[in-house]
Order: sequence, then C-alpha cells, then structure tokens
Amino acid sequence: MTTFTSTLPDNLLQLLNKKAKELAIPKNKIIEKALSIYLEHLNKAAYIKSFKKMTEDDDTLSIAEEGMEDYLTQVNDAN
Repeated sequence: MTTFTSTLPDNLLQLLNKKAKELAIPKNKIIEKALSIYLEHLNKAAYIKSFKKMTEDDDTLSIAEEGMEDYLTQVNDAN
C-alpha cells in the first residue's frame, strides 16, 4: 500500500477525528471509504451526462429505437 500525505482544513480534521473515535476505526479507513464513494459518484455522474448527451443525437436514438423494436419482436415471438 502506498503512503499518501495531504492537508485538510482544521474543521474537517476535527470531524474526522471525532468520527474515527466514535466508530473505533482508523481515520485512513474513513478517508478510503469516503473517497471510494465519491469517485463512484463521479463515474455515475459522467455516465448520466453521456446518456443525456446521447439523447440529443438523432442517429443514436434511431439505433436505440431499432434495437428496441427487434427486442420486442423477439419477446413477442417467444410467447
């Protein structure tokens, strides 16, 4: 594992210390989990943005609609 050094605002560090004591876990574990959640959130936001952008593209919409029509046909044929 790599060592990482950073500075945090005093109020944030105080909150981190308090929460680490409450939960009886190391501060680095709280930071690790928080950073993982935040990065996952950023990825989800990027996906949402890209999907919203695709809805503005007529070619992409056309391909998606065609795919859904094929899927619906397959579902109906299976019944």
